Amino acid sequence: MPIFPEPLKKGDKIAICSPAGRIDPKKVDGAVRELASQGWEPVVMPHALGEYGSYSGTPDERYADMAAAFKDPEIRAILCSRGGYGVVHILDRLAELPLADDPKWVIGFSDISALHALMTTKGIASIHSPMAAQIMKGTADPYTASLFEILRGERPAYTFPSHEYDRFGIATGTLLGGNLAVLAELINTPYDILKPDTILFLEDVSEPIYKIERIFYQLRLSGLFDNIRGLIVGQFTDYKPDATYADMETMIRDAVAPYRFPVAFNAPVGHVDDNLPLIESAKVTLKVSPSGTNSLIFHRTTN
Repeated sequence: MPIFPEPLKKGDKIAICSPAGRIDPKKVDGAVRELASQGWEPVVMPHALGEYGSYSGTPDERYADMAAAFKDPEIRAILCSRGGYGVVHILDRLAELPLADDPKWVIGFSDISALHALMTTKGIASIHSPMAAQIMKGTADPYTASLFEILRGERPAYTFPSHEYDRFGIATGTLLGGNLAVLAELINTPYDILKPDTILFLEDVSEPIYKIERIFYQLRLSGLFDNIRGLIVGQFTDYKPDATYADMETMIRDAVAPYRFPVAFNAPVGHVDDNLPLIESAKVTLKVSPSGTNSLIFHRTTN
């Protein structure tokens, strides 16, 4: 049973860290204003607005911010300002921290999938969700509003339109996933979360179709697809058609054709404005239906 961090209360502190790429300070300023308007106390960590090449800081600086946030008992959640690349530089050192002693919500997506993988291996739930650029829009954005509800202890029930490639069925299992390229790089490491009996969700950006196909065949050859309970295909964006496939969804349809688990295509998850907050490690039920609407229901559990 995974550990779920405690719901946030008014006055709780939320650390804003940049464990990967550097961020436009205006986006962090906007997120700070919105978090404060919700009654929380945002804390911008010392190197969150820094710059070191394409990163927000050196590996030591980025680790120092994350470690300080994890160790501070007053901080109840850690919002990653953006993704990019770089979490892998500090993953091993973060893994040495006693994260389960005082579990906190880790929030973000894209390269932050590596942090979610770390939290999963420590038995702690985390939130794959929008980051600073979207949070600054406030609760007028339904995805930001949903994130805030999760932080306050709610468990969502989502619906989204079906797709012509959907494979119908109902499955219940543990929800895990994130950015496919990031997760593939963690295969056969201590942070490999591509495991049996999960409902797997995947998304990616700027990857050629053949590279995503290569990873799907890697997962086939590893036996993973023989044992998962369901697949949620999120948004694969900013790629070009190739000589074999005009779109990513058709390739994925063909790659998982030999299997029987339900598959929901075109889910609103990924590098798009429609990016549903998903609780990693939560028990969920996925319903892929011919009715025209699919659903993802999060079960309520207690620590």
